[in-house]
Amino acid sequence: QVQLVESGGGSVQGGGSLRLSCAASGYTNRPYCMGWFRQAPGKEREGVAAIDRGGGRVYYADSVQGRFTISQDNAKNTLYLQMNSLEPEDTAMYYCAADPWRCSLEKRNFDYWGQGTQVTVSS
Repeated sequence: QVQLVESGGGSVQGGGSLRLSCAASGYTNRPYCMGWFRQAPGKEREGVAAIDRGGGRVYYADSVQGRFTISQDNAKNTLYLQMNSLEPEDTAMYYCAADPWRCSLEKRNFDYWGQGTQVTVSS
């Protein structure tokens, strides 16, 4: 069973930066795709960024393109999300997720989820 544990959330002023981490464990073969999703109060969970196992395919939501960077350290089984130029609209619970078979920002394809880490951006 794949286990995902997020960390690195917190409160920051607009324009600031945060780096989220996701430690993955419990698998024999690394999932094909790892991604970050977020959910703000009263809104649906949305895809933020995703990266395939080899790092050759990376996907970003339009709203974060150019501000957020997804990366991974396969030796450490850790996924990262570097978030720069944060805006109040980025306030949400951020989730790490894994898709064993394909890579996209479609949340229905991701089978494994972490518990989330809260990001709050003040104006």
